[in-house]
Amino acid sequence: MINDQHNRQPVDPARLAGGQWCHRADKTIGQGDINASYSADRIGMGQPIRKPFAWHGGLWVCVGNWYRGPDNLAAEAYRLVHPSIFDGEPVTYGEKTRDGDAARADPNGFYHGMIVKHAGQSFVLSGPPVVFVPGETEQLSLL
Repeated sequence: MINDQHNRQPVDPARLAGGQWCHRADKTIGQGDINASYSADRIGMGQPIRKPFAWHGGLWVCVGNWYRGPDNLAAEAYRLVHPSIFDGEPVTYGEKTRDGDAARADPNGFYHGMIVKHAGQSFVLSGPPVVFVPGETEQLSLL
């Protein structure tokens, strides 16, 4: 749930930026890496996820965005893990959502345990999800 108070992590607000569509370039410009990884639409359709983002030594994918102005935004994400290290039985989106109430009641989150594809490989989404919120703007080092 995107507004859950648990597992909230502050990140540079630029990572959450939505960006703007540029018709000339045929792409979104200024979009943060967390926002750009949004893949809930693709997961539900059985398509490969968008490029994941790196955080704390792992790869993550966004499944929900919440935007109510520049100081009131968040993104919910799950960690991608190799199926061999996932603690549990990986399932497809269809299998997980066959019983929607049980999927929504999963203590590790709705997408926990779902098999996804990225770059031709299978991964598993591992929860509980983290909700990324705006923190301090990161300064680039001159060194």
